[in-house]
Amino acid sequence: MAAAVVTGATAVLGADPVAAEVVTLPERPDAVGVRFVDNPAIVDSHPLRPDAFSRVPGDNAVAVHFTTGVPECYGVRATVSETAEAVTVALRGGVVPEAVGRPCIMMAVVGILEVPLAAPLGSRAVLAEF
Repeated sequence: MAAAVVTGATAVLGADPVAAEVVTLPERPDAVGVRFVDNPAIVDSHPLRPDAFSRVPGDNAVAVHFTTGVPECYGVRATVSETAEAVTVALRGGVVPEAVGRPCIMMAVVGILEVPLAAPLGSRAVLAEF
């Protein structure tokens, strides 16, 4: 009976019943890709799995690498949580508002997004939540 109540509450609140996966990202210092800008206005967003990260000069950000569509049509939004041991990044991909209702080329690109940090990365692990 308790399981039925929890399931009902999940449906009513709109929470995702699937638990998020958290993985350690490998570091790729020489990655090349298309630079994206964090876009909170993306629509039809969905979790996006990062592939790797690289350090940013100054150590107050990380560059997160991912695969998505062309930036004229697709955007990305990042959220970050930090502890003394780790930096956890969650990416969401979606359509940029100006591309809604427009045809878009179906081509995969390696994207890179710089994610600012509240404290220097230092020796902390970089994790991805999706």
